[in-house]
Amino acid sequence: MTDTAKLRVALLFGGQSAEHEISILSARNVLAALDRERFEPLLIGIDKQGRWLLQDAARLLASARDPRLVHIEDGAPVGKDLILCGGTSAAGGPIDVIFPVLHGTMGEDGTVQGLLELTGIPYVGAGVLGSAIGMDKDVSKRLLRDAGIAVADFVTLRRERFEANPAGALAQLGALGLPVFTKPANAGSSIGVRKVTDRAQVEDAVRYAFQFDDKVLIEAAVTAREIELAVLGGHSPSVSVAGEIVVRHPDGFYSYDAKYLDESGARLELPARLTPDELARSQAIAVRAFEVLECDGMARVDLFLKPDGALLVNEINTIPGFTAISMYPKLWELSGVPPTELVTRLIDLALARGRRRAALGRSALR
Repeated sequence: MTDTAKLRVALLFGGQSAEHEISILSARNVLAALDRERFEPLLIGIDKQGRWLLQDAARLLASARDPRLVHIEDGAPVGKDLILCGGTSAAGGPIDVIFPVLHGTMGEDGTVQGLLELTGIPYVGAGVLGSAIGMDKDVSKRLLRDAGIAVADFVTLRRERFEANPAGALAQLGALGLPVFTKPANAGSSIGVRKVTDRAQVEDAVRYAFQFDDKVLIEAAVTAREIELAVLGGHSPSVSVAGEIVVRHPDGFYSYDAKYLDESGARLELPARLTPDELARSQAIAVRAFEVLECDGMARVDLFLKPDGALLVNEINTIPGFTAISMYPKLWELSGVPPTELVTRLIDLALARGRRRAALGRSALR
């Protein structure tokens, strides 16, 4: 604990993924929602070179809301070795809990979570396994499918096999039909994703996706409404009301540009216009997916609602966006949990899990 009896919360944001700028925007809103009566923020920005740097709260709060205009500021370096010891001399004291607001690879995929496990400091969100599973669209879809949860038909390509025989690799896609979506298996914010309507475009779209990951998913397009729900909790998670994404952007899907650059690229229907049965089934599937994929703390679950009423899981996001347009905080606010309460509950969940972990036995000797 700090001298002021407030808990010091380290916000970790930025990172080396293609979602670096979105992470900064999310961190800004988490900081704005932080209850300053209980918590003292410590801002640690990770720049694109991987340096951990202390950041100024007032400067972050005053930053632009356009991802093209934000960046990690120069600041005092924070050594990862000092973080491993439970604090940092540059920060002036110990860290009580860490709130990773890192989207994408090297932040949301279990890598940072593994580092944080070594610190012994409680941290918000899914653990190593849940983070890694949630990030990998191929693995998560296979686990969901094996659990009896419907997903869209897909094929996975690996870089080495694709480069050795592109035509042979692409021959697997015939059963998917057209259109298809090509996407990096490990990425978010629709980065690297393309909608392909012409077979001649597939190879170029696959090569584009390989710029962001060594594994690429090709998924059959589904005619459906895009429904999103927010899940919060640990062993007995709660689920929000549902929202719907109505895309208006020329890309024809909820692309990066539609999300963050084009103000009229998509409309958020809050709440989604669902029947009581559709909502109940959506909420049940969201919680089930959260549990099957070993999530904890928070996740946004994205579903497809087909015209015949069938529901498919599109993907799960274990560190969902907290930007001004992000569904996760909006859905909870609509469900009666305002941003400050949401952030506080997430931190309290992390602290409770930390206490449970600390109570586990560490030796077989008696």
